Amino acid sequence: MIDFSAPAHVVAPQLLGCIFHFGGVAVRLTEVEAYLGTEDPAAHTFRGKTPRNATMFGPPGRLYVYASYGIHRNGNIVCAPEGTGQGCLLRAGEVIVGQQLAYSRRGETDFYNLARGPGNLGQALGFTLEDNSSPIELEPRAAEPEWVAGPRIGISKNQQAPYRFWIPWDKSVSRRRGYPA
Repeated sequence: MIDFSAPAHVVAPQLLGCIFHFGGVAVRLTEVEAYLGTEDPAAHTFRGKTPRNATMFGPPGRLYVYASYGIHRNGNIVCAPEGTGQGCLLRAGEVIVGQQLAYSRRGETDFYNLARGPGNLGQALGFTLEDNSSPIELEPRAAEPEWVAGPRIGISKNQQAPYRFWIPWDKSVSRRRGYPA
């Protein structure tokens, strides 16, 4: 059982291989990124609590959904003690339940692209802004997979922090799939 009150960089690798259920679809998580609140200039919560990011301040174990570039709906799992503002961005996964629904939401024909990247994963799962603060449904992993940590991608601040975690060589992981990041 994952303790979501632990810091995001501790929770993140524990999410790899878990099954995340949402909106009639389930994905095996293959890539996540940790964001460490006021310690992390890349975090939405770096400058403190706002109406937009309030969910990230707890309670832990909730879903924080936000609009990215005004079009994508990305999701984080809130972590760390309440009031801390930490979370794990769900970056990629392999769709294992609800594949037809994911295909229809995405308009995608490549199986491994269905939930590759946080915007695509959010679309495959059917995230909406109204889902912000929803409880999460997560099945524990059958076994701990091999994983790698490295720099985050797709951001401009604190990019080199080793808070991106992924299952190496998994086909559903974002562009940089192997070693090193």
